[in-house]
Amino acid sequence: MLLNVKALKKFYAGAEGRVPVLRGIDLEVAAGDTLALTGESGSGKSTLLHLIGGLDIADEGSILLDGQDVAQMDDAGRAAVRRSGVGIIFQQFNLIPSLDVAANIAFQARLAGVYDREAADELAAALGLGAHLTKYPEQLSGGQQQRVAIARALAARPKLVLADEPTGNLDEATAAEVMDQMLTLVRQTGAALVMVTHSPRLAGQMQRQLHLQRGLLA
Repeated sequence: MLLNVKALKKFYAGAEGRVPVLRGIDLEVAAGDTLALTGESGSGKSTLLHLIGGLDIADEGSILLDGQDVAQMDDAGRAAVRRSGVGIIFQQFNLIPSLDVAANIAFQARLAGVYDREAADELAAALGLGAHLTKYPEQLSGGQQQRVAIARALAARPKLVLADEPTGNLDEATAAEVMDQMLTLVRQTGAALVMVTHSPRLAGQMQRQLHLQRGLLA
C-alpha cells in the first residue's frame, strides 16, 4: 500500500478551545489508484490533503507514505517528501512568475535531482505546451497555467499526486480537457492520484470516491 493513513486527527484553536477538523481518518491508497475526496466546504478535505503532503502537521495519528510516517517528520523531512515523493497541484497554480514555462516545469524535478529534459519536453507536448516553453505565466491563459502546474508536479516523477480543486478556476470545457490530460498522464507515470473536488462529474472519473463530512470519511 502506497499510502496508509490511520486515526488521523487535526484541531485548530477556536475561541472556546480546540476545534476538531479531522476526527480520526483512516485511508488507504494503492500505487496507481485514483481517488476523489468530496464534501462540503469546511469538511476537512484540503486539510487532509495538506497533512498527507507534509504542508501541515497532524495532532494525532499516522500518515505512512511508502513506509515512512510523514506525521512524525520534522520540517526538513516533510520538505524532502514534497520534493520527491509527492507532487502537489493547487487551484491557484502557484507558478513562479519570474521563470518561463520550461523553467517552471523543471523546478521541482531539479530540486528532487531527477530532472530529465527529454521527459519534461514530452510532458509539455502532451499537455499542449510545446509552443509556450519560453513564455512567462502572465502570458498564459488559466488553462495553460494549470497545465504547467500539472507538468511541474509530474516531471519530478512522484509516486503520489495530490490535487486540490485543480480545475476550480477554469471554465467547464477547459476543466474537462485539463482533467482528461492529467488522468492520462497520471496513468502513464503509474502515480497514484488523490483529488479534492466539488464536482460530481470530475469525481466520477476517478476509480474511487470518498465523502468527508464533519471531519469523518463516509
